[in-house]
Amino acid sequence: MINLVMAEHAGFCFGVKRAVDAIERSLTRDAEVWTIGLPIHNPQEVSRLQAMGLRVAESDSDIPAGAKVMIRAHGEAVEVLDRLRAKGVTVEDMTCPFVKKAQDMAAEFSRQGWHVVLLGDKNHPEVIGILGHTQGDSEVVNSEEEAMSVRQCPRIALISQTTQRAEKLAGVAAVLVGKSRELHVCNTICNATAQRQEAARNLVRNNKLDGVILIGGKQSANTGKLRDIIASEGIDVLWVEDERELEGKIDWLMGKNMIGIAAGASTPEWLINKVTYHIAQTR
Repeated sequence: MINLVMAEHAGFCFGVKRAVDAIERSLTRDAEVWTIGLPIHNPQEVSRLQAMGLRVAESDSDIPAGAKVMIRAHGEAVEVLDRLRAKGVTVEDMTCPFVKKAQDMAAEFSRQGWHVVLLGDKNHPEVIGILGHTQGDSEVVNSEEEAMSVRQCPRIALISQTTQRAEKLAGVAAVLVGKSRELHVCNTICNATAQRQEAARNLVRNNKLDGVILIGGKQSANTGKLRDIIASEGIDVLWVEDERELEGKIDWLMGKNMIGIAAGASTPEWLINKVTYHIAQTR
């Protein structure tokens, strides 16, 4: 029999739950509700919302005039919001408060003439949105090595994507200290991210596990960070999106008596339950 140990913090964070709940409420009132891009990085949950009537557009140009748009937890650039309102679109902004804080800090430092350096995944929608609140002098780095290429500036403001690791932020800050006379470091990593990362470490360190199953969308940045943390502890980690992926992983499960369960901040509880039930039925 396989024994399961769940991480203390797993699944929807506050910002994602807030956005999903708002979309569900809106879908009960409006025949059609739009988001620009996936509302969260979990394809199974997005499919569920689409079955309720959610429409997902690739860009704001695909949103019809007069439509209703829910701004996802990742946020959007200022110019995107301006274009939507200019064509009479009803906008309900569900940007995560932690992301909003990073946007506001980036905007304020930019207005004051600081060179804004954003630690994050360059193509992630949250990062694109945060940069969309700056005016001019800004750039993205995703490692200490990339930070080495930042030019010398009198004043640098370092801001983090909310799902980054604190160790990585500290490492990039150490590099940028030598790049400016004045460095302001903004720890905009959200509490939920920090909680889940610490819970993943504790799950591995406090239990004699044979492996960890990580549940979350493959596009999810925060889930990817959890995978890196678990793997860095020397534990075999299997990343799955849903229970169906386990069907081809019987060999991985066999011989394991104690398995840890972790999940990203965009993973719904119903999906975690499906995966754990499937494991429990495995003999």
